[in-house]
Amino acid sequence: MHLKVHGPLEPLGGEQLAKLAENINLKGRGGAGFPFHKKLRSVAEAAIKRGVRPVVVVNGSEDEPACRKDTVLINRAPHLILDGALLVAEALGARTLVVGVTRESTQRSMEAALAERGLNNGRRSVLRARVQRNPIRMVTGAAASLIRSIDGGPAIPPGRKVSASQNGVGGAPTLLSNAETFAQLAIAARIGPERYGNTGLYDEPGTVMLTVSGAVARPMVIEVPTGVPLRYVLQLAGAPPVPQGVLTGGYHGKWIDAATVNEAIVSRNSLDAVGGALGAGAILPISQETCPLGESLRVAQWLAEESAGQCGPCYLGLPAAARGMADILNGGGPAALEALKQVAKNVKRRGACSHPDGSAMFLESTIKAFTDDLAAHVLGNGCGRPVEGVLPLFEGGQMPTGIPGGGEPVENGPSRQKIYVDWTLCRGHGLCADILPEVFELGADGFPTVAQAQVPRYAEAKALRAVRRCPALALRIEEETPRDRAPSRNLPVLSQGRGRRALGR
Repeated sequence: MHLKVHGPLEPLGGEQLAKLAENINLKGRGGAGFPFHKKLRSVAEAAIKRGVRPVVVVNGSEDEPACRKDTVLINRAPHLILDGALLVAEALGARTLVVGVTRESTQRSMEAALAERGLNNGRRSVLRARVQRNPIRMVTGAAASLIRSIDGGPAIPPGRKVSASQNGVGGAPTLLSNAETFAQLAIAARIGPERYGNTGLYDEPGTVMLTVSGAVARPMVIEVPTGVPLRYVLQLAGAPPVPQGVLTGGYHGKWIDAATVNEAIVSRNSLDAVGGALGAGAILPISQETCPLGESLRVAQWLAEESAGQCGPCYLGLPAAARGMADILNGGGPAALEALKQVAKNVKRRGACSHPDGSAMFLESTIKAFTDDLAAHVLGNGCGRPVEGVLPLFEGGQMPTGIPGGGEPVENGPSRQKIYVDWTLCRGHGLCADILPEVFELGADGFPTVAQAQVPRYAEAKALRAVRRCPALALRIEEETPRDRAPSRNLPVLSQGRGRRALGR
């Protein structure tokens, strides 16, 4: 069906593909907006210089509550993404293709698409292709986090900034780009740069996919040509005629006010010019009836919770920034405002990844966009409007219901299991930390630093493996009921054979 709709696709040489990407001004659609042709040439040059095969990685991770465009694209048109990825792999001479996802639905869709093409991860395959599933967390979608997880580590940034084009998966030059970027490349390769350029703006041709949620009657993922007025997109989604503000680019993006909305068009350059951001394509208006600072506080608190806990600017700075926003709302006065500005300034460009930078940009934009409300809170008794929770967040183990695909359980929601260490048996082998790094970390003495811990839902299978493989039989799992969180059954420490029979596996 994919071939009937889109037709066949002929392979292109490396330089041909780079020129195509350059002619259509293709930039990454994951948020950073880096020119694709530069990334392609950089990977090719590094691979030739070192004499190694490069790796191609499709980043289909969507870990922000306000973003769904890549999820919709992977679920509805996975072969279009694979077309672009295979074009790049063929042009670069890559022998490894990895697709990173964070949702069960996208994993199933992409694995089915790979199977339909006869692609697998077998050692004898000309192109080894597989899907890498990671937990849903804000930092998981970062390029460095995805590469680290592909190499067998945890899906968090490594704490040092390394160019994937030079040193990516397994140390090889790696071309990593967003899922929509590969799909756009596949379309352009079929129809050519001239026809592709007939849609949208001259300097930013083509289409973009947007996730529109927040205070709208019809949350949606929509594909629009560049150059469409932003107010028209909001009208299609049923946003208020005069929104109090619109958050552009998601939770690492920027607010624009109602007057600016009428001037903005859907393009990276236009939104930048009016103080907004295209980012990953999330558009979130709020109405005049809600407190914008209160809504932003909820997001700031969530961003602080999403820290990987690896660096001070993120682990300490983001919670301090959220507390500063709360102080403003609670009548902290001008001193609270100055403290928030100072914290936001201090966390920028000092973190191990882009999470603190994006979070600080969001906070600074909030202060700049809602000056009247800020004055009411800082100099008076507040704006008097309620916080309605219109900006979607992951809460209570559920996906946000305000956007397409909401309402399904989150894999890393509240845990159903606890894992315990029996200190009378533990001998410090350290295998638990290797198998389950999300929970266990070894102290200076070589023993786990925790005696009991909640197990994230995405790591439950790994936790059971750690229990089975502990040489000293020092681990056990207790599963809790969702009703009262009281232990409902114990999973005894068993050998692998007995464990499969006892658990019906």
